[in-house]
Parts: sequence; structure tokens; C-alpha cells
Amino acid sequence: MPSLHFLQCLPFLILVILHFIFLARAQLPGTWEILVENAGIASMHTAVTRFNTVVLLDRTNIGPSRKLLRKGHCRSDRNDAVLKHDCYAHSVLLDLATNQIRPLMILTDTWCSSGQFLPNGTLLQTGGDLDGFNKIRKFDPCEPNGSCDWVELDDVALIDGRWYATNQILPDGSVIIVGGRAANTVEYFPPRKNGAVSIPFLAEAEDNQMDNLYPYVHLLPNGHLFIFANDRAVMYDYDSNKVMMKYPPLDGGPRNYPSAGSSAMLALEGDYSTAVIVVCGGAKYGAFIERSTDTPAHGSCGRIVATGPDRVWEMEDMAFGRIMGDMVMLPTGDVLVINGAQAGTQGFELASAPCLYPLLYRPDQPGGLRFMTLTPGTVPRMYHSTANLLPDGRVLVAGSNPHVFYKFEVEFPTELRVEAFSPEYLSPDRANLRPVIEGIPETVRYGEAFDVVVSVPLPVVGIVEVNLGSAPFATHSFSQGQRLVKLAVTPTAPAGDGRYKISCTAPPSGRVAPPGYYMAFAVNQGVPSVARWIHLVS
Repeated sequence: MPSLHFLQCLPFLILVILHFIFLARAQLPGTWEILVENAGIASMHTAVTRFNTVVLLDRTNIGPSRKLLRKGHCRSDRNDAVLKHDCYAHSVLLDLATNQIRPLMILTDTWCSSGQFLPNGTLLQTGGDLDGFNKIRKFDPCEPNGSCDWVELDDVALIDGRWYATNQILPDGSVIIVGGRAANTVEYFPPRKNGAVSIPFLAEAEDNQMDNLYPYVHLLPNGHLFIFANDRAVMYDYDSNKVMMKYPPLDGGPRNYPSAGSSAMLALEGDYSTAVIVVCGGAKYGAFIERSTDTPAHGSCGRIVATGPDRVWEMEDMAFGRIMGDMVMLPTGDVLVINGAQAGTQGFELASAPCLYPLLYRPDQPGGLRFMTLTPGTVPRMYHSTANLLPDGRVLVAGSNPHVFYKFEVEFPTELRVEAFSPEYLSPDRANLRPVIEGIPETVRYGEAFDVVVSVPLPVVGIVEVNLGSAPFATHSFSQGQRLVKLAVTPTAPAGDGRYKISCTAPPSGRVAPPGYYMAFAVNQGVPSVARWIHLVS
């Protein structure tokens, strides 16, 4: 039996333990904030536009959301099993300057669809379920006070219906649409004469729990595609429809939907000839078939030089097993791993043990030392959550709806809050290092030399980087079209009045950076500026 002295000291001991827990939490890098308490929808798909707005998109056949459409703009669909006359928004636009929400009108079902920005900044959105299966849509972004909205294209459609597909912009500005449920093919927008082309690799990667869905697709600087599905990958020449290289299988089991790992291509730099791919996390095989919510996820990561001669996976482990995590390329070249769960699999109500701790993956550190644990959030972000880099360097976190419809009085409710995570580079003690871009061209051409003028509170020591970050389409633990390109720069030169001039060279071709709008960040000693959008053209 505990002694009287111990019992008298117990409250103090509890306070001491709580103090150290709080101290440990407080010392972890990064901070969280709620941007919007109620966005009206749970965002299954999220994309940031060049007007510093964010498109949030759910599925249409989900019943009432918590945001009404404008008066007189209801959707009527006699085939909708839930709401045949639907006056609720299933897509909204977030203005990052004011955190205000505007409802958008989407007509056809976007459940588990795909997307990509076109060279002119238009968001292309493809596929979905039911009446959205063959559908192509566009969203032409506008100023936050504008009236831009979704447009359903009637003059063109997908040849093969696409559900759980992946989109990737190509060097010529067209978009390849890869895979999908029962669609082991690729096709293009604008459509090509050869139509939908079969890829046997996708069929070979399919198993009895469909682990070839939402394949990880990365455009390599040699112009070919790195396509990863299930536990294997190929280098694919889409022009000739040939597999140029088969990579060795990645140990650890399936990594794609529904087993829910994630992937990123690390920053392209130097002569841009080397591409390194990282694939992290996933569910153990069988968790989806067995509908297991408590099968522990694994935390293994594979890293491979996709363009190198050896092509061997280098393995390491994260601090946490994780499924449904999102990998976000930061302006510095580090990768943020955020969201997800530690057990179960993707699917409605098939995961548990939310993973609230983000991780920072530092590619330049030695193996075994690359992951740093960051400040945990408080909002579980499970199935159908997203993460996107913002122009100010924060990461927008949205969504999470592990249920068929919107449910709130449950353990893991439908999540309507939108948050932002600020990495350590935005901490107050680094404010004096943060550059401000004072001048940058709005448009640059491939291979063109141009100057960027920045100001910095403290004198610059070393070289200020200029890095271009794409605006990907984030969904289902993968950011379609995500890439970061570090430009060739000259040593920073004083330009008077506390300003500095950086001479840069634009990427050499669309293989390195496809045409389109990019967030241009100046990075001083690991601290990025607020980005300025530039248009990269041929």
C-alpha cells in the first residue's frame, strides 16, 4: 500500500510530470493556428491558386454540407440518392488575405477525382464517381472579389472513366491522366489521337485490395515519368508507351491507395540531372481486406535516385508508423510529413490512432538523422484530409471525413476547420533573417537570366537562394504535380538602401519545370520570403 508521504506528494509529482510534458511539447518546432472555424465543407481535394486563394472540393453526392449555395443556384439531379434538389455547396474558395469563404457550384460528382494546373493557371479537374466518371471540369481562378466558378466541359470527356487516378503536367503543358479503378491506361488533356493507351505495369501492380490506385507520378528531368504503384515503380516513356526501366520492389508492403503511404520528389538543383524520390509509410497488406482499424501502420521510408545508375532503395524509419500522411515540399527543400493515422487503412471508418505529430524530413542529413519531430496538432486529420504549401511559407491543413456522410457526434468527426502549420523558419527569432522580395519579373522564359531584388533586416551572409515551388493538387495523401526547383544564382550583391540583387537563371526546359505559375521564394539561411508568383513560359 502506498505510504502516506507518497500520497501527500502525489499531486506535486503529477504537476511535475505535466510540466515536463508541456515543456517537451513547447520545445518542439512549429506552431499551429485555426484559420477558419467552419469552411462549410470537408476538403477532400485542395489547391492553391496564383491569386492567393484556395480551392476546397468535396464530393457532390454527400448530402447537406454546412454551406449554402447562393440563392437560386441549387443543383437538381434526379439520380442523386440523397438530395435530388441540392442547395448546398460542395466546393468553396478561401481568400487567404481575409480567411473568408465563398461557395462554388460543382455539378458532377468529384469523389476521389484528380487534378492539375494548366500552363495558363486554370485548374483542370478530371473524373470521379457516377456522373463524374468521364467528366472534365475547369476552374479559372480570379481575384478574391471576383465571381469565378467551376465550368463543366461538354465538348470533351475522358475516354476511360477515371476514379482514383493521378494527373501530371508534362513539359509541353499538356496533362497526362494515369490509372484509376479498372482503368490501367493513360490518356491526355488535350486529348491525343491515340486515345487511351494501355500500361500493363498498372495491371501488374493491381492486387486483390486494389493497391495500384492513385499511383505516385513524378516527371523526371530526363522527360520520362517515374510511376510508383503498390510496391514497385517504372520509368515510363509516355511518347513511345514504353517502360524504360523497372526499379526493384520497395520493401514494406503496398504504399498506394488504399494502403495509403505518400511520396515526394526532392528538390531539383545543380545541373538538374538527378531526381531523388522518397516514398514513406503505408498500411500492412490485408488491413483493407480485413477492414481492420487497429492493424499498426508501418513507418518505413524508401529513397531512390531515380535517374542514377544503381537504382537501389535506401531504407530508413520515421518516428511513427503512418498512413494517410501528406508530404509537402517546403521552400527550403525540406519535406513536411503531416496528417494521417497510426493504424488501419484508407476507407470510411477504417483507421484509428491519429498521428498528430508532423515530421520534418531533411534530405541533406545522413540516413537515420533525417527526421525531426515537430509540434503536434490537436485536430485529427484522417481519411480525406489534405496539406498544401502557402505563398507565405505556412502549410494549409484541411479536411478529414472518415464517414460516408457528414457526422459530428462521433470519435473522429467530419472536420470543417481549416488550419495552418508554421514551420520553425517562421518563428519570431528568425524574423531578422527573413527576406522580402522587392522586385522580380512577372514572366520568365526557359534559360533566361533575370534579377531578383530582396531586402533583409540583417546583413546577408552567404548566398540567398531563389526556389520555385509548384501549386499541386492535393488529395488522398499525394500532391499531384508537386515539385521544387532551386535556380542557379550568383552570389548576392548589395543594391543600395539595404537591398540585395540576386542574378538567377530560369530552368532550362519544361522537363525540369513544366510551364505554368510558380511560387518564387527567396531563401536566406533557411528562412524563406513570402513568395511572389511568376509565370514560367517557353
